[in-house]
Amino acid sequence: MLNLYLVRHGQTEWNIQKRMQGWKNSNLTELGKRNAIALGEKLKSVTFDAVYTSTSERAIETAELIMGNQNLLIESDENLREIFLGEWEGKTHEELKALYPEQYNNFWEHPANYKPFNGETFEEFNNRVSLVLQNIVSNHKKGTVLIVSHSVFLKSLMMCVKGKEVKDLWTPPYVHDTSLTILELKDNTYRVVVEGDVTHLNAIKST
Repeated sequence: MLNLYLVRHGQTEWNIQKRMQGWKNSNLTELGKRNAIALGEKLKSVTFDAVYTSTSERAIETAELIMGNQNLLIESDENLREIFLGEWEGKTHEELKALYPEQYNNFWEHPANYKPFNGETFEEFNNRVSLVLQNIVSNHKKGTVLIVSHSVFLKSLMMCVKGKEVKDLWTPPYVHDTSLTILELKDNTYRVVVEGDVTHLNAIKST
């Protein structure tokens, strides 16, 4: 059996500023770093056989903080990057609402109708997500694998695993920073063990 631990990167400066990130990067905030460390503490008893991240620095740093002193090579894969948002990257939500009202609404309310401005379509993106998931699964028939990626990426991956359509992309739960989703893969069938878990953040709140 293969266990996949799926994690979103920690909170970034652009998250606070409500800017769309995509392939562009912004640094983790101190809270984002603490959240990643808290998740690492929660997972310290888990032995990972491999760790994959996107090539974005925010994902790599999150993985490093989760792994702590564990001596395991982190493999970065550009196919684990967030959806490419083209002209939207770096702009705030308020700016996008004003500049691209129809497509901004489609992105969040009717993703099947979303047409990017020099970015990836959801069809292109979902194909990429499906392909990299298949590649990781084919490389690991059993064991435990950590994947640190991005919010829309993880929503797309779960849509793929559940056999849903693009229109269902934003179905809850919301993907909070450092949220944890665990999948079991046995006999080519996925089982969702936990989705969008953030209970590790309770340790921070109580201190």
